[in-house]
Amino acid sequence: MESNSKAGKHGLEGDVDLQFLLEGGELMKIKSSWKNNRFYKLQDDCETIWHESHRIFKRKQTFSIDEIDSVRKGRQSEGLQKHTEAHVEDRCFSIIFKGRRRTLDLVAASGEEARQWVNGLEKLTSNRRKLNRQQTSEHWIFNCMRKADKNKDNMMNLKELKHFLRQINIEVDETYANMLFAKCDTSNSGTLEGAEIKQFYDLLTHREEIDVIYRKYASTGGQMSVKDLLNFLLNEQRESATLEDAVRLIEKYELDDSAKQINHMTKDGFLMYLQQEEGSIFNPAHKEVFQDMSQPINHYFISSSHNTYLMEDQLKGPSSTEAYIKALMKSCRCVELDCWDGAQGEPVIYHGHTLTSKVLFKDVIKAIKEYAFKTSEYPVILSLENHCTLEQQKLMAQHMRSILGSALLTTPLEDQMPTAFPSPQELKGRFIIKGKRLNKLDAVFSSISPGEEDDCVSEEDEAAETNNSKTDSNGQKAKAKKSKIKLAKQLSDLVIYCKSVHFSDFEHAKHNQAFYEMSSFKESKAVNLAETAANAFIHHNMTKLSRIYPAGSRTASSNYNPVPLWNAGCQIVALNFQTPSKEMDLNQGRFRSNGLSGYVLKPDFQRYAGSEFNPVTPTKGPWIKHKTFHVMVISAQQLPKLNKDKPKSIVDPLVKVEIYGVAADTSSQETYSIENNGFNPMWNQMFQFDIQVPELALVRFLVEDYDSTSQNDLIGQYCLPLTSLQNGYRQVPLLNKRGDVIPSAGLFVHLMLLDAK
Repeated sequence: MESNSKAGKHGLEGDVDLQFLLEGGELMKIKSSWKNNRFYKLQDDCETIWHESHRIFKRKQTFSIDEIDSVRKGRQSEGLQKHTEAHVEDRCFSIIFKGRRRTLDLVAASGEEARQWVNGLEKLTSNRRKLNRQQTSEHWIFNCMRKADKNKDNMMNLKELKHFLRQINIEVDETYANMLFAKCDTSNSGTLEGAEIKQFYDLLTHREEIDVIYRKYASTGGQMSVKDLLNFLLNEQRESATLEDAVRLIEKYELDDSAKQINHMTKDGFLMYLQQEEGSIFNPAHKEVFQDMSQPINHYFISSSHNTYLMEDQLKGPSSTEAYIKALMKSCRCVELDCWDGAQGEPVIYHGHTLTSKVLFKDVIKAIKEYAFKTSEYPVILSLENHCTLEQQKLMAQHMRSILGSALLTTPLEDQMPTAFPSPQELKGRFIIKGKRLNKLDAVFSSISPGEEDDCVSEEDEAAETNNSKTDSNGQKAKAKKSKIKLAKQLSDLVIYCKSVHFSDFEHAKHNQAFYEMSSFKESKAVNLAETAANAFIHHNMTKLSRIYPAGSRTASSNYNPVPLWNAGCQIVALNFQTPSKEMDLNQGRFRSNGLSGYVLKPDFQRYAGSEFNPVTPTKGPWIKHKTFHVMVISAQQLPKLNKDKPKSIVDPLVKVEIYGVAADTSSQETYSIENNGFNPMWNQMFQFDIQVPELALVRFLVEDYDSTSQNDLIGQYCLPLTSLQNGYRQVPLLNKRGDVIPSAGLFVHLMLLDAK
């Protein structure tokens, strides 16, 4: 049975949960306006879910396992919480999709059936991700061949061959297609089958650039011996490799058992190595936490989100707990909660004075509790923007204490008044509240604590500044309603290490601001300070935390460039996580290293008191480590088609290599475009970049579809810290605009980051 062989490919042959999905069953689909039973089943390809639809013009009744981001058991989505009763908790589950596709909320007939659906789908998604990481060109191409075989006879005629070539994003002229077909059709049957298809595959996937490298080092009977492989690792990859390392690679990646037995690596094994983790551009050691995590928390860049609750724009879009979950799962460590009075006495979160929807404060806290530490175990900062009345503030404090429990930091870690921040290591698994506080932190250690009652505090933080520049849903300026708010002591007492205060100037902050008192800067003010007083900003951030947030005019949830703020030592550079953008690519690149912990240790010249470092005009100093970065863009493989609705649409790819860092290092170079070839374009173009401050530099590879009449379209991108890349021949994975890996697609490059002469 075909489904059994497909299950075996996924490593799930005979799995009870998978068999349950293949048989399918009725599930109740929950939407805000209705609840209806629908039949769902896993198709025999074990890669697609089919579902019944009663809509006459429903175009698509399937979705791919690859489209699933996660599966959540129970009433965890807002839809299920609003439209189902608590007693069906164990029968509920939600399918969360990548991108902006709406969550699918479902209720099974029993708790056991819900468990089997969740277990089965989780096994499939986990295995698909594993396969996508390991997927070879052969698997991808044969999958496309299967789709091109329209009549399912396991043979390809000339028409199907041409359709297949367009499907894999390569345009060939009629003569070449006919020649290729004739060369492989050794039986003269007018179709390709069996060994003929294999010959066609070999001709199509032949990679000349790999041949050249392999032949250079394969000096033992046409194959790479273990010593040949070691020479390659030492000479090209610049690795401090040993003979044991070469043996390990042969054992791990060689496909031919006879070659493996004599410690040889064939060309196929060599290609397999280059396409896996050891051959990747990203240093595998940096996939784990490798930095010192015992420094004060303000010595780290901290992955941070602005108006985290929003799924789309700042004026009319939905607010959702899902936005918090997505940000936290991307290792965001500082999330924002914009709190207002809600109905029935329950505080809500939404973008005040706009038409954005509202979500209950307590539901957000529950979601944060559930997902805060799944990707990273390091502390999460809850940045409160408080607009609530006293009674609802007290309820906020109560919800946080009851839901977050002992993970909520309610007193300093020290037994006496601290003089500096604790470290991420000391704060593992803890929640830190950022907000207004009625008194100084030392009041915690005083026997007679001042400020025992609720009192007024100024509202000159982001709330006031954004209110002054905020537009409502009609584009009109919203007036700031007040400059002072009444603050409940219960809420005030939860603010320990992140007390929000107004920023006047660096000199005033130096002499009057305690280490735990932090300021928020709107982007224009922060950028101005980073340009005109960068060294003073750096010194300010050596002892304090700074939070930067987007201008109120960014109503479409666009982003600003975070790099100049990181250069000035700012830790909490908050971005709109929901918006795909170059700025979010840079954020993802900055926090890709150090085990996706959401914390990256700042360079020492941004941490030690005597530093004269100025990123605007970096002069002589220990931060100047002149490097020459040589990049050869060799080729790309299996770039996705952008316009899948037009079968004859083929991309014209070009590659940009961009450096982001201090102003002197920021630059970009690009290849020429290659017409009508997204399958295996080859450039062999070399670039050179001179880098002064490598510790602050990011490198971004950008693949675009060239268009002479309009803006180029993004095909894929990948960003990482310059200090996290590996030298030599490397594979660069490509991510789509939302930061998800594009299976099988990649760049092949040669890199050398060397000390400048």
